[in-house]
Amino acid sequence: MPRVKRGVTTKARHKRLFAKTKGMRAGRKNQVKLARQAFLKAGTNAYIDRRRKKRDFRSSWIISINAACREEGISYSQFIKKMADKKIELDRKVLSEMAKNHPTEFSSFVKEVVK
Repeated sequence: MPRVKRGVTTKARHKRLFAKTKGMRAGRKNQVKLARQAFLKAGTNAYIDRRRKKRDFRSSWIISINAACREEGISYSQFIKKMADKKIELDRKVLSEMAKNHPTEFSSFVKEVVK
C-alpha cells in the first residue's frame, strides 16, 4: 500500500491562508506561521471593532445633540432627562440627524420639550 502524500492539501490550505493575508507587510503575507497568527489576530480585532463602531456612532450622535442643545441654552443631560420625563422615545440617531439637517425643527422641538 503506498504512503499518503499530503503536499497538495497543505499547499491548498497555505494558498487560502495567503489569500486572506494578502497586502500585509513583511512575513505576515508569505510565511505560514506568521500569516496564521496575523489572520487570527485580524479576526479578533475585526470582531472587537464591530462592537466599538456602535459605541463610536452613539458617541458622535451625543456630541452633535449636545452641541445643538447648548445653542438652545440647555445641556444634553438635562434635555434627555426632560424627554424621559415627558415619555418621548426618540433615539439619539434620529435626534442627531434632526439637529444636523433640520436645525429649525430641532430648535422648536427642544423648546417644546423644555416647556
